[in-house]
Amino acid sequence: MSWWTTILGGTFGFMLGGPLGALLGAAFAGNFSKGKPSFGGFAKDYHIGDQQRVQAAFFSSLFSVMGYIAKVDGRVSKSEILLAQQVMQHMQLDSDMQKVAKELFNQGKQKDFNLDEVLEQFRLESHRRTHLVRMFLEIQIQSAYADGVLDSKEHDVLKYIAQKLHFPPHELESLIQQFAATSHHSNQPTTDDAYAILGVDKDATDKELKRAYRRLLAQHHPDKLVAKGLPEEMMTIAKEKTQKIISAYELIKKQRGMR
Repeated sequence: MSWWTTILGGTFGFMLGGPLGALLGAAFAGNFSKGKPSFGGFAKDYHIGDQQRVQAAFFSSLFSVMGYIAKVDGRVSKSEILLAQQVMQHMQLDSDMQKVAKELFNQGKQKDFNLDEVLEQFRLESHRRTHLVRMFLEIQIQSAYADGVLDSKEHDVLKYIAQKLHFPPHELESLIQQFAATSHHSNQPTTDDAYAILGVDKDATDKELKRAYRRLLAQHHPDKLVAKGLPEEMMTIAKEKTQKIISAYELIKKQRGMR
């Protein structure tokens, strides 16, 4: 049972607490009609590390930080709003979940949004699981590129977010370069794109190439990510990323004549 179904089913009051709990609680309160199941308070005795708790933290921090990044350059463009909606569509959120996600996005745009507190709680709730943090950052990078450009303010805030999440700066730059190299190619990727997706140079050996491929597959495996706390609704995004990695590797194998 997903974290969302559990909350709506009323099997326990929502117990995330902290700034993320406050954001999610406000989003629920503003969108649920009287006919919907009640939204419980913020209890403190729920087992920290529960799968549903991590998923709720990922969901609430993801969309609120997306809103923050969209506003960091001074205005929220139509493309940035569209990108947020596309992420919701990829997650196949129902109407209630979309309303909550949109409200979280809007809260992230507010002047009083406390980015530091939100990131700190997400880091603690996710138990510093690198694969989970990486997926979070990949979606935020995509959000920053929604208008087709990564300006200096957006780049700086991505570096700041990575720093707060204790994510290595060189790995963040690698993720940014990978996305920049492929963001303008909607059709079949070129060989250059394939190397960028795998994060390796053209002069990498076949052994190095295979090692990078296997590492990326492990990092983006949908079932493993869900086991680490990725909301089940985001499996589609993880599957798409995995397919891009596989396609890139197959393209390079064919070009090199590898078996």
